[in-house]
Amino acid sequence: MFVKVGEDAKKLGIFIGFTEVHSVTVEKNSQLIEMELQRIEEKYKVENPETLKDNPVVRAYRDFYWKIGIDPTKIRPSGEALRRRVSRNGKLPRINNVVDSGNIPSTETLVPIGLYDMDKIVGNPRIIISKGNELFYGIGKKEPEKVSPGIPIMVDESGKVMHIYPHRDSVLTSITLETKNVLIVSAGVPGVEKDLVFYAARLTAELLVKYANGKWDGMVKLG
Repeated sequence: MFVKVGEDAKKLGIFIGFTEVHSVTVEKNSQLIEMELQRIEEKYKVENPETLKDNPVVRAYRDFYWKIGIDPTKIRPSGEALRRRVSRNGKLPRINNVVDSGNIPSTETLVPIGLYDMDKIVGNPRIIISKGNELFYGIGKKEPEKVSPGIPIMVDESGKVMHIYPHRDSVLTSITLETKNVLIVSAGVPGVEKDLVFYAARLTAELLVKYANGKWDGMVKLG
């Protein structure tokens, strides 16, 4: 599977790292990954969340949010949101071992990580700029919403909106207990080093191998 960044999206400075991990076993309440979650919590729970706005990676994602019309003081970039959660209450969410394997690198690097069930994706996904009125079925939402024009989105070849870049994923391609094959996408924006974005995807894949019995070819590609 190849994830392509469209030319209009590239003009916004969007780039991604992506890779696939196959044959995962999804489990809730995995004790194997619990110690890894606790390690990250211990590392960042003493951090003052108010200093995060001065972190250059957080600053880059915030600047990108402003550029696409999102107020980052109301809707936080996902890595920043996770780090703030740890510093405020000392805990990361426990979803399942696959989703948690994405939250750990996102907390560590501040790079947003998207995880998608490959068997729910039609063809090769693309990151494009919305024309407006595309339907988006957000995780945790009861009703679909219409995407405003000019927003970066990831769609598959059927037109299904998988992701609003770089902060919201669709329930239509989300990870469930039945998921076997996972597409990892790490979201880059101007001002964030490509090596960091690649590292975030790589670390996620390594955690899926370690904690979800995944099979990985060791390659992260640039989109």
